Amino acid sequence: MNDETSAIGLVRDSVLRIGTVSGIDGRKVHIAVDKNKNSSNLLLGGEIIKNVSVGAYVEIRKGFLSIIGKAEGETLREESSRGEPGASDYAILDRNRRVLSVSLVGYIGEDSRFKGGIKELPLIGNEVFILTGEKIHEIHNLRGMGTFPGICIAHTEIEEIPVTLPIDGLFNSHIAIFGNTGSGKSNTLASMYQEMISVLSQLPRFRENCRFLLLDFNGEYEDRDCITSEKTVYSLSTRDDTHDRIPMSRERLLDVDTLSVLVEATEKTQKPFLKRALRSFLKAKQATDCAAYVRGILTTQVRKTLQMAQKDVAFRLLDYMEEALRQILGETAVSCTRDDIEFHSTAGTFKERGGKERYFNAHPKAIEETALYQIVETITPEHFAELHELDQFYVFLHLKLIDDLYEYKVQNEHIYPVINRFRSKKPSIKNLFEIDDKHSLWRSMNLAVVSLRDVNLDMRKTVPLLLAKNVYRDHKETGSNKTLTIIVDEAHNILSRESFRETEEWKDYRLETFEEIIKEGRKFGVFMTIASQRPNDISETIISQAHNFLIHQLINQRDLLAISKAVSYIDKVTEESIPTLPVGTCIFSGIATPMPLKLAIRELPEDRQPRSQTLRFEDITKEPEADELARAQEEA
Repeated sequence: MNDETSAIGLVRDSVLRIGTVSGIDGRKVHIAVDKNKNSSNLLLGGEIIKNVSVGAYVEIRKGFLSIIGKAEGETLREESSRGEPGASDYAILDRNRRVLSVSLVGYIGEDSRFKGGIKELPLIGNEVFILTGEKIHEIHNLRGMGTFPGICIAHTEIEEIPVTLPIDGLFNSHIAIFGNTGSGKSNTLASMYQEMISVLSQLPRFRENCRFLLLDFNGEYEDRDCITSEKTVYSLSTRDDTHDRIPMSRERLLDVDTLSVLVEATEKTQKPFLKRALRSFLKAKQATDCAAYVRGILTTQVRKTLQMAQKDVAFRLLDYMEEALRQILGETAVSCTRDDIEFHSTAGTFKERGGKERYFNAHPKAIEETALYQIVETITPEHFAELHELDQFYVFLHLKLIDDLYEYKVQNEHIYPVINRFRSKKPSIKNLFEIDDKHSLWRSMNLAVVSLRDVNLDMRKTVPLLLAKNVYRDHKETGSNKTLTIIVDEAHNILSRESFRETEEWKDYRLETFEEIIKEGRKFGVFMTIASQRPNDISETIISQAHNFLIHQLINQRDLLAISKAVSYIDKVTEESIPTLPVGTCIFSGIATPMPLKLAIRELPEDRQPRSQTLRFEDITKEPEADELARAQEEA
């Protein structure tokens, strides 16, 4: 029996042997291929085996150690030999000697497990073999000896071997998915998380301890069954107030950091002003009668302003008072606030218009008879209570600015731009957020999809920044043993280094916020997955912090250069294949795999795919089928 087994092994090895090591240059090994192994396929026990070629793996046997290499190139070596004694002295050229250039990627040890890296270099003369099916499976076994489940969404492109990706090692890391539009990156992202959530949802504490926030710029993941049906979807819009709104507690929305992000306040001048205005506003909200509190502030400001000697400053303060009153009482209420007052330049003060013409600096009690003062006195609790919280805060921005200008604490040209931004963004903020102290962003689910498809350009950068900043801060406050994954599709919209719609200061703040998350988040259980068609546009710091890469077809030279800088462990042959990758095929490389793998990602069923398919003219121009017409009529 042993003799028979030994004979079978010898026959097997003779078929699988392709040559011997003929040269060693660091990690590069040159293999002289046997002359009888130049065919495309080999026959072993009735089974057709692919012969070695560029991109395939080989086994170099050095004693009991199997060194694994990947063929990266092939050349033809001319070998000369002389004929029999007495024959011509001319050399006979044999041009059929193939030489493979192989890069070492790992080894299979005594435990029969594949390990990445170099333990030993081969020796010249060591035999080289085609990998058996068992060993091919072993080098693609990314889970190793672990028992925790993995996900199977792909197979190797050449050998078509199913590859199980490890959940631990992949999803507890920062992931970057890059590829041109239409290359399959959205399908890859959806497949990964659909399978991962499907596997882990069977475990008891998954929903409680693992949360996911998906920032969807193009509305691709809104469909009911995309990724999972158990998700909370926010379809946002700045066009009207009929769409979803993100719940946010009063404390969090009326927070100086949140407001600074929303209105892009500068750090040294505008943010401190917002903080003072917010402190005054919250103090008023705690008062027994908020309307009386506002009346008291305004009547005091009217008295001070009408006794001022600086005409320009005084009229500016009157403008701001009227804007505050306009917000509280409406436009018609402030139409006559200055009919009975005027500024006397010679006396340097305000006075009554007509009649007694009393100067207010000499007769301060006369101020109480002015239309402006009387209008302030008409403010009731109902007037203030009917205002939205943001409108109320808008009033206090003006009240605080009046106080600061009167006391010469600030310069108007430095502060009023932030109030203008607040006024212009106030309708969008109302449409996107609601004050809700009871519900969280995820509600009863652990996946929240925020669609920004119908959000205007001003808020498309602000909302993701605000959400990421808040959920990151909340997660750090909850402690350990929980994970948060922030997924950003079309990440160049928010992580781009180039932006012409914001100041340099705010571009730096936006990038620094996400860079902090991706650099420091891992220790708090916070991980990021970014997908983009333009890696060159994304901050180099963010790309450099990614642990695992799935790279689909990229053509632009700058994008390819960005990849080559960030992913130094991709071999030259693999890197050069990126521009020609088929749709759905990607290069998987990173800490979750000991070597780069070329994987074909399984396409999701149509009802589970993201809405990123390319429209076909054949489909949109042909005559509709009868059942489609019937369905359209029924819906109508």
